[in-house]
Amino acid sequence: MIKIKNLSKKFGSTLSLDDVSIEFHQNDSIALMGANGAGKTTLIRSILGYYHPNTGSVLVNGLDPIKERQEVLKNISFVPQLPPPIKLSIDELIDYIEGSANVKREQILHYANEMKLDIQFNMHKSFFKLSGGMKQKLLIAIALAGESNIIIFDEPTANLDPKARDDFYRLLDRKQNNKILLFVTHRLEEVEALVNREIYMDFGKVVSDEKI
Repeated sequence: MIKIKNLSKKFGSTLSLDDVSIEFHQNDSIALMGANGAGKTTLIRSILGYYHPNTGSVLVNGLDPIKERQEVLKNISFVPQLPPPIKLSIDELIDYIEGSANVKREQILHYANEMKLDIQFNMHKSFFKLSGGMKQKLLIAIALAGESNIIIFDEPTANLDPKARDDFYRLLDRKQNNKILLFVTHRLEEVEALVNREIYMDFGKVVSDEKI
């Protein structure tokens, strides 16, 4: 469970989150929506422990994501909107993930294959030099391969072609049980079939939260 209580976050004079209180529970599959600058990314980064709140608190499975970040991140998989500039080869990256996050190589390869990523052919290629779609497929494969009970996707299909999007939706449909799935998206129609809750943010506040 994720419990956010009276959370506010400022950057200089800009209030990015304004007294936000919200909870996410097991089996919630959420579309988190709102215009650019609404506070969505700040909320996600607060859950991940990137930001210290000005006021309020965040608990992830009862743990503080700043004070107990390593434990918190063991239970979260995150697919960012912009792939990080990783210079490791795919082979080295998988080795690193396997050693640091206890995610099995065979599972990563399995989901990469399910996403139609020709991973063996590209195994020694730098992640940085992959196409946007290939990077996204690999990051999705890594996220799905973990045993995390919270998976956060920030615009996950932005770099995927229609067939890869279909593969992504098909795989997610199998991974929904006993998890929290959180999609940050501008395109509700792309995740509408996967979600059971729609949340809209604006000016740093939650303006609507509806179960569907």
